[in-house]
Amino acid sequence: MLAAEGVKLPLAELSDDQQADLTQAIANLRLVDRDTLDEVLREFLTTLEAAGIAFPGGIDRALSLLDGQLSPGATTRLRRLASGSSRADPWERIAGLAPEVLAPVLELESTEVGAVVLSKLSVAKAADLLGRLPGDKARRVAYAVSLTGNVSPDTVHRIGMALSQQLEAQPVKAFDTGPVERVGAILNYSAAATRDSVLQGLEEEDEAFAEQVRRAIFTFTNIPARIDPRDIPKILRKLDQARVVVALAGARGADEKTVAFILDNISQRMAASLRDEIEALGKVKDKDAEEAAGELVAAIREMEAEGEIYLLAEDED
Repeated sequence: MLAAEGVKLPLAELSDDQQADLTQAIANLRLVDRDTLDEVLREFLTTLEAAGIAFPGGIDRALSLLDGQLSPGATTRLRRLASGSSRADPWERIAGLAPEVLAPVLELESTEVGAVVLSKLSVAKAADLLGRLPGDKARRVAYAVSLTGNVSPDTVHRIGMALSQQLEAQPVKAFDTGPVERVGAILNYSAAATRDSVLQGLEEEDEAFAEQVRRAIFTFTNIPARIDPRDIPKILRKLDQARVVVALAGARGADEKTVAFILDNISQRMAASLRDEIEALGKVKDKDAEEAAGELVAAIREMEAEGEIYLLAEDED
């Protein structure tokens, strides 16, 4: 009756045996009288209304329900248990992974497997993933999609199972961010003397790592290169003007370019007001100036994390 009314039923979520039995039962039916139909509907609705809550079927769906509430170790263990079940759909798990997680695995897989993966993902995610592959590999995988027309469902399922097990076999990371980001974040809030000393030591130990850390660091000096001029008024509104005045008044050396950059990208009246306050404040202790500049940088970082502004790349216009 539901099918006749155009309702799309999620029958694919049943096991293959259940789907076969249901189809066979429908094939054996002929005419059902009105009284029998009404009785069946009443029984079905009574059962439906008696249900208080419905839980998701399978470990994968239970994990989706508890996403963010279980520890990484427990989640990984349960994912492996789910991937070992022949009834579990591995593509539900794969489709939920970020492209940056899938890309390294796909680079090592054959072109044919890559084509199957792209075909099973949403168009937006497949496009993102394709853009992360090397040019030659991306072209070969894109062409291979045209050859997937005769791939059997069993083959697709086996590929999904193999990929899922491979992804679950990767060790759980103790930290959410990489070493470059962590060291950069620490040095962002360190005193300038400490930051310079640490960077010098890193260059002596590992020049490549030190260069990556330098790019990850964002300080008062980096504002002209990393901040869109149109965002300056929005950033200044986040801070008490008195603290902004201290940061600008205490700027020395390379930081003077930051002062000019800020004053050039706000209204003339506000710039004139800040210049007057800077002149009236006079000399500022280095420690006080550094703390005020740190508050300005912290406000920028907070706004970036919330998506209010975006930092520019060092080589970006």
